[in-house]
Amino acid sequence: MTTQEIPEQLLDGYSDILTQAAATGRRLTREELMSRRALGAQAANAGYPWRVLIREHLAATRVHRPAAGDPDHVLATAEQAIDAFAEGYEHAQRLVVRQEEAARRELIDDLLYGRGDLGRLAARAERFGLRLSHAHAVAVAEGQSAYDETDPVSRDVESDLVGRFGDRHILLTTKDGRLVCIAPAHQEEVLAHFAKRAYAATDGGRIAIGRPQPGAAGIAHSYEEAVSTLELATRMGFDQPVLRAADLLVFPVLARDRQALVELVLTTLGPLEEARGGAVPLLDTLFAYFDTGCVAAQAARQLSLSVRALTYRLERIRTLTGSDPADPLDRYTLQTAVIGARLLGWPTTSL
Repeated sequence: MTTQEIPEQLLDGYSDILTQAAATGRRLTREELMSRRALGAQAANAGYPWRVLIREHLAATRVHRPAAGDPDHVLATAEQAIDAFAEGYEHAQRLVVRQEEAARRELIDDLLYGRGDLGRLAARAERFGLRLSHAHAVAVAEGQSAYDETDPVSRDVESDLVGRFGDRHILLTTKDGRLVCIAPAHQEEVLAHFAKRAYAATDGGRIAIGRPQPGAAGIAHSYEEAVSTLELATRMGFDQPVLRAADLLVFPVLARDRQALVELVLTTLGPLEEARGGAVPLLDTLFAYFDTGCVAAQAARQLSLSVRALTYRLERIRTLTGSDPADPLDRYTLQTAVIGARLLGWPTTSL
């Protein structure tokens, strides 16, 4: 922006202040200070850069300084006037930032929860760099602590992504104590880097990435998938730092018919409650056995058992349930039931 693009009214009255106040060395009146603050606010609201405004004030000071005035008086007057102008400018900028942040937060809430008129939502999103005509994916990161947008972890992750990718139509925020990143679906590298950076910043937290979805409703859907994936990881005991909803679609499919899943778990695994010590040790045995690809030695190490003890448990499971973990058909039924038990929280939770 050149000096010529700064309108003269932003310096309205400045020459009179120099000739009158500087000539006597008096301080600026309240009215004069208020007029400078008001003009500073106008300049901020109009988006004029501070560097150019200062340059223009200095140029006006050279042009309009009193020929016979004391140089110290001229500098003191200019200092008061520019300081008041800066005060108005900064106050207006803070108001704009707060208003922008409030609008941004409202937009994020509407996007993540699928609220609002789609036409207006698209226009509001465009203002923040999101084009809802494109597909987007959402990544959500959680750590040991809850985070908000003032947290150093949030600021570090955002600064890193902006520094690496610049203006790539990315929206970062926090929601319910988690870090959230919304990015266009075709920019997979953005969410991958967010996951890497968030994992480090949260000191080994967990990140889930929802599937790419089109439109405003798609952002809400992808966000829900990512949050559900984090909850699923906790219930299932997954230890992977980054999980993709697309890789875990079998779990929501199983959970969709809850009554059928309850019947499968109780019918298949219910007899384990008759064991001494209850169902939990035997259920953990099955989970470790299937998790290690049915390799008894590896499962025993995972459970801190001897292979003999693990084999005894597997035999006990076969006796109680009538299903043999080593038989392919029985194994499929047992493994599906074990997954269902984890999803439902059984046997800790009564079904």
